[in-house]
Amino acid sequence: MKSSIRPVVAPQSVPSEAPDAVLADPLAPVPDIFAKARQFTRLREVQEMGLYPYFVPIESSTSTEVVVHGKRLVMVGSNNYLGLNHDDRVIAAAQTATAKYGTACTGSRFLNGNTDLHEELEVRLAALTGKEAGLVFSTGFQTNLGVISTLVGRNDVVVIDKLDHASIVDGCRLAGGETVRYRHNDMNDLETKLRRARGHAKLIVVDGVFSMEGDIVNLPRLVELCAAYNASIAVDDAHAVGVLGATGAGTAEHFGLTDQVDLIIGTFSKSFASIGGFVTGERAVIDYLKHHARTEIFSASMPPAACAAVIACLDILAREPERRLQLWKNADRMRDGFRALGFDTGGSVTPIVPVVVGDDLATFEFWKRLFDAGVFTNPVVAPAVPERESRIRTSYSATHTNDQLDFVLEMFAQVGRSMGIIS
Repeated sequence: MKSSIRPVVAPQSVPSEAPDAVLADPLAPVPDIFAKARQFTRLREVQEMGLYPYFVPIESSTSTEVVVHGKRLVMVGSNNYLGLNHDDRVIAAAQTATAKYGTACTGSRFLNGNTDLHEELEVRLAALTGKEAGLVFSTGFQTNLGVISTLVGRNDVVVIDKLDHASIVDGCRLAGGETVRYRHNDMNDLETKLRRARGHAKLIVVDGVFSMEGDIVNLPRLVELCAAYNASIAVDDAHAVGVLGATGAGTAEHFGLTDQVDLIIGTFSKSFASIGGFVTGERAVIDYLKHHARTEIFSASMPPAACAAVIACLDILAREPERRLQLWKNADRMRDGFRALGFDTGGSVTPIVPVVVGDDLATFEFWKRLFDAGVFTNPVVAPAVPERESRIRTSYSATHTNDQLDFVLEMFAQVGRSMGIIS
């Protein structure tokens, strides 16, 4: 007798062969799959100008400084919000876990890659965010890919902000349903899109803190619209957990709307000084994701040392709320300082403080002059930001000193004036 028990894992799809009707003329020239790569000249052009800003090899670091080519720079380009990536307690926890479990699990959570540390971490995250259960993934990017592509089916609609993170966009591309975008933080436009999607199951996926703008989602109004149009909400709190809220639980706690948000998604590569990602929510939903999300089932699990580091960070977050308060003091100091100098910081209200330049090459030149002056920043150009809105992205840590922050402002002022960006 055949078993009636169905597997709990979604089967891997097998691509079908292309029908003969779409095959090209065998006598026609064959296109080169690598042509696009060989025609990518922008990289070499910027390198030849001495302005290439990416893949900078860091030789060593502290929580607020890095060494590049033997030169020390103040780091205001990382997402080390709580300053824990060099904390002795976090390092010790990772070392202890490595000694006990080894450097890797060499398998997926579903099979041999599950440890008691993974399970403890999930319980801790659910408690922090006020949800029934949690699930950790190997990266934050994989979390969004897995959650969205698993939950949004063929007849469903996923609604996203036009400035949502790339991982949300790619998760929508993998999903079977329709993707609808609304103008950035424009709740009137969102309502228009929700009205058109009546009759469909709807999931809104939105950044809590927008990573290139530094502003916060209008969650109170979004929650009202979701209730009115029967939509569910997933908030990506990658840049909010550890930063926003009375206990650092993120955007929902910040607005007092934890019970109104269905899923809270986050990453460990920022406030929690590690690598990996998570989602928390209703237990039934988490159990479904645990057995159907392909990026969970078919990826190697987080290294135990990474889990131990996050658990140590959670302990510190709970015991030392002054870290989060100091982070906000530093962020406010820099935002006010940039604006007093005449720089455009957009709508930033968080520790992410962009300085909008506009032109791509001017942004690269600004970055290079700051770099040579001893300040490490991130130049961001399209498509990561809208065209003609290129910027220097800065972000701050609880462990930056006043002397370091004053130095950064001084160098920005000198470079900005020399380039005519400020007067």
